[in-house]
Amino acid sequence: MRDAVRLIREAPLGTRMTVRRKIPDGFTDAVGHLRERDDETCVVETRHGPVTIRLDEVTAAKEVPPPPPRRAPRHPIGG
Repeated sequence: MRDAVRLIREAPLGTRMTVRRKIPDGFTDAVGHLRERDDETCVVETRHGPVTIRLDEVTAAKEVPPPPPRRAPRHPIGG
């Protein structure tokens, strides 16, 4: 866990990462760009909006590559 928090603290803002944190029913992941951080929290901007994560809840973190390009919408045959 300490290595994960160290990564969050040392990564340049804008780094794309996944951050796993403990929640009451298990764990959840936030995947996106690291936008903010302070001594107690970090903010990861996901596709669904910013997620504020308490660093004392972090169990894992790592840098991840850019997302794959979005696929073009499917068109019905003959349409």
